[in-house]
Amino acid sequence: MSVATRADFGRVRVHFGEKNGKYPDGNQVLVHGSDAIAAFDTPLVANRIGEELESADLVVLGHVHEDHMAGLQRLPRAKVFAHERDVEAARSWDGLAAHYGLSGSTKDAMYAKIAREFRYAPRPDAIAYRDGEVWELGDVRVRAVHMPGHTAGHCVLVVEPEAVAFIGDIDLSGFGPYYGDASSDLGAFRRSLGRLPELDAKVWITSHHRGVYTDRKAFLDALHAYAAKIDERSERMLGMLREQPRTVEELAQARLLYPADYDEVWVLDAERRTIAQHLDELVAQERVSVDDEGRHHAR
Repeated sequence: MSVATRADFGRVRVHFGEKNGKYPDGNQVLVHGSDAIAAFDTPLVANRIGEELESADLVVLGHVHEDHMAGLQRLPRAKVFAHERDVEAARSWDGLAAHYGLSGSTKDAMYAKIAREFRYAPRPDAIAYRDGEVWELGDVRVRAVHMPGHTAGHCVLVVEPEAVAFIGDIDLSGFGPYYGDASSDLGAFRRSLGRLPELDAKVWITSHHRGVYTDRKAFLDALHAYAAKIDERSERMLGMLREQPRTVEELAQARLLYPADYDEVWVLDAERRTIAQHLDELVAQERVSVDDEGRHHAR
């Protein structure tokens, strides 16, 4: 396959994955400082880039998921950094499985899938970083801004003074926010979405699907539509409960996020965790009540 289409923003280069990085691929960001080169994540497209990627001195993971580690095996000598809330997921399979919230046969099936499809290999040498961490690359620097929700350690990586923000899996896709892992948090995601426009940025790069925004209004419009998916899901779930009271398991089987025929090993776990978080919000808002048998009722 030919080298991926790319775009340059000063010292920041974006190599676009298939379909603008649509999952399972992603968009590879490389920052060429005068003293060092940094890679942001290593999605599948990383395996098609060549020497430019292999020249990276460090990899900063904006968050830890299998699709963001798919090229790490090509950088055995580079320093790998992950936020302190995600770092154990980078260091071992058990850490990543706990991050997802997997157990038993689902855990084994997921390992087989990511090893086969994403060349998964843990990085026990991963170094923890904190909110506000700065990496000096010479004439540019990278600053981590903790914006959790997708995962507990999800960060936006801002390149200064280029004013480029890699916003990771706040991906502005039509699917909407994903917060279905054990390390995810719906409330934190809402707060992160509210803070994102405050960043001093002129270019916004997503891990997946959308790619690059250079127009602030277009970015804000996309962010608004993306955030609105959360409340749309709550309203859809209320509609399901108006049809009949249901347990979390019954709602998961009916599906809130994915079509009924979408079959992946992690789907039902993700549905359960997503639904439970929406129900917690709706109960707190007194829009849903729960009976003694665990059935939820629209009020």
